[in-house]
Amino acid sequence: MSRFFFGLANLSPVSDVLAHKRRRFRLFSSSLATTTPYLSLGDTLKKDSPDDCTETRDVVFFDPVKEERLTVTDKTFPQELVHSRQIGSSHGWGLSRDGERSVCMSNVYHPSSPKSNPEIIPLPSLTALPDNQTGVVWNVAMSSSSPSDDDDEDCVVAIKFLGNQLSLCRPNRDLRWTNVETLGMLETSNLMYSERDQRFYLPAPGGNALYSWDLHLNKSPELHQVVFRDLPELAESEWGLLDMVCSRTEHCYLNKRERNYAQGYPWSEKFKYMIRRFMVFREEETPQGRYMCYTEDIGDVCIFLSMSEAFCVQATSCPGLRPNSIYFIGKGFGIYSLADNKTISSFKVPSSSGLYWLPPSCI
Repeated sequence: MSRFFFGLANLSPVSDVLAHKRRRFRLFSSSLATTTPYLSLGDTLKKDSPDDCTETRDVVFFDPVKEERLTVTDKTFPQELVHSRQIGSSHGWGLSRDGERSVCMSNVYHPSSPKSNPEIIPLPSLTALPDNQTGVVWNVAMSSSSPSDDDDEDCVVAIKFLGNQLSLCRPNRDLRWTNVETLGMLETSNLMYSERDQRFYLPAPGGNALYSWDLHLNKSPELHQVVFRDLPELAESEWGLLDMVCSRTEHCYLNKRERNYAQGYPWSEKFKYMIRRFMVFREEETPQGRYMCYTEDIGDVCIFLSMSEAFCVQATSCPGLRPNSIYFIGKGFGIYSLADNKTISSFKVPSSSGLYWLPPSCI
């Protein structure tokens, strides 16, 4: 099996740069689906029904193949979701919160979910560990795409909060969350799940180490070292810009064949964030051991980055996607070509919150 370990750095407004640098990491899952991934752009109220406390909304998506918006009309939002807000997404399932503690999962924002009867899975109330908080969610990861399947006993939902708390539970089984206090340096690390390893991962700042937890919800993590070499040949001034001005984010992608690592460098011009550079490293076996080696060719693969669990799609499985490219939303919104080392398409960043790439599906 191989991995793409992947990083993104942002050149922030000067005030942000002087204040701090944010380092984040992400692990990718892969998909061989024959349909299109979509970016969730939120919803608009169409009609409310006071009698049953439901609402009818139009849900808006971005189609990366046609590079245009797509609207799924007349979706029913049950009472449980009317006053809630989405706080995360994984495998096309959204986590929503109503108030401070009440949480549920739903597929209402999935483009292929039923219009009139979306699935809703209540989750235990959230509780904060001492000196931690559950008000701000950093990201969400899941070990399965079928949390509503009663036969899937290994499905675990995990929430990484801003700070040092990681909370895990099994939907429809656990009556409370298992809360884990992570190391202080992992405050803004992105939670990731490896299907191969059956473990949740949090990368350390700099990307040289990963901390992991198993599905048995054991609180003690394992430490995994990551070694890089063959860095790209860049001018000293460029390295200085990336190092001193940009904030960097690392991501890790695993599929059944290989492991890869990438670093991306977004920056801002006139307070508008742009991508400066992405770097991808492929895991290679050498006589000296395993190393992450720089590459500008990930073949037929497209990587999708947002605040949801990142994933990868083969371009040939979805005609119209651009191979060897990264589709990103967050610090900018566009398509980055690894072969050309530049953003080849840019789009206006939507003003709505909850911008999550959803795995391939059929509308």
